[in-house]
Amino acid sequence: MALVITMPRLSDTMTEGVVAKWHAKLGDTISEGMLLAEIETDKATMDFEAFPGQEGVLLHIGVHEGQTAPVDAILAILGAAGEDVSALLSGGTAAAATSAAEPAPVNETAPAPVAPVAVEAVAAAPAPAPVVVASTDGRVKASPLARSLASELGVNLGGVQGSGDGGRITKRDVELAAASPATAPGAGAAQAAVNYPSSGHTDTPVSQMRKTIAKRLAESKFTAPHFYLTVAVDMSAASAARTEINSAGDVKISFNDLVVKSVAKALKKHPAVNSAWMGDFVRTNYDVHIGVAVAVEDGLLVPVVRHADAKGLAEISSEVRSFAQKAKDKKLQPSDWAGNTFTISNLGMFGIEEFTAIINPPDAAILAVGGIQDVPVVKNGAIVPGQVMKMTLSCDHRVIDGATGAAFLNTVKGFLERPLSLIL
Repeated sequence: MALVITMPRLSDTMTEGVVAKWHAKLGDTISEGMLLAEIETDKATMDFEAFPGQEGVLLHIGVHEGQTAPVDAILAILGAAGEDVSALLSGGTAAAATSAAEPAPVNETAPAPVAPVAVEAVAAAPAPAPVVVASTDGRVKASPLARSLASELGVNLGGVQGSGDGGRITKRDVELAAASPATAPGAGAAQAAVNYPSSGHTDTPVSQMRKTIAKRLAESKFTAPHFYLTVAVDMSAASAARTEINSAGDVKISFNDLVVKSVAKALKKHPAVNSAWMGDFVRTNYDVHIGVAVAVEDGLLVPVVRHADAKGLAEISSEVRSFAQKAKDKKLQPSDWAGNTFTISNLGMFGIEEFTAIINPPDAAILAVGGIQDVPVVKNGAIVPGQVMKMTLSCDHRVIDGATGAAFLNTVKGFLERPLSLIL
């Protein structure tokens, strides 16, 4: 009896998915735990493995690489070798998948012959000529965004060495190849050819992650009445404490770890800030789960440090570093980014002195952290060298009033200026 595998719901907000890559081909025998495909969701590109009971020969692929399909659409059909699956498809149960490239075959029932070296055509932007990429295994590993950018810039992906997981080519690899063909990864005999359009425009498909970011943050910005509070923090004591901690142990503490711990302790003192607007009521959370914004290739992910108030600096540091690596490797799971009660966005490492952030629903506030600046400050009536960091709290005025937000922000400032209080 044929078994239908549908597009899985891999996150709580996912409504459709893109098949970034198939790891199985028609005619393969599928068994439990086998990696079937990489699926791009609204959060990340994730591996999709065969579940228990999903076994048999791969008879039909309903959503091809680069195609988009809604959750529960027919992704694939398994069965006995040679089994007729046309009845499953002719009844209209196969959801239509959209593609920016070309329509896929409706009914594949047998594996097609594969040549020793396959060739993949990448659609070009209006000005550059089409780019043809060859690989010895029949497919170039590249993210959808990298493929689109390569098409726009006229970069031959066959000449680019990927820096991503398993040699996957990322947007950054393409940018490096375009900017410096002679020294870019994979340059030499297969140098990247750059052909910049002199006029016109390029339309880049929007990733599932970017669609969700746009939808949720637009809803937040235009629904929640934001107001902003900014303080300047003297980070001299925090800097000295960090240096001493890092010189004494194996764990390296970042300034962001100190911010996470300070915010967590402050939220316990000001639970009104650790709240959410729920429409007919305000939910005040007593568990402190802090989302830490992490930039990834296609957008932004917010993994969550759970019960951050109860964790030490070393544990927070280890957890945040692990999340950052998993985000880079596209290994974050839905459980890693669910359940935040407050969010921190830190752009200090990018040289940003001060900025405002859009609240990450369902939180009622988000803290934007700038970089530490070496500036002259006045202490005890004298001008002395100082280290100042600015923080801006974005608040949902439906939940948080100005005085409440100010009190919370000053508590965070107090912890950072007296870092020994973080271990008490």
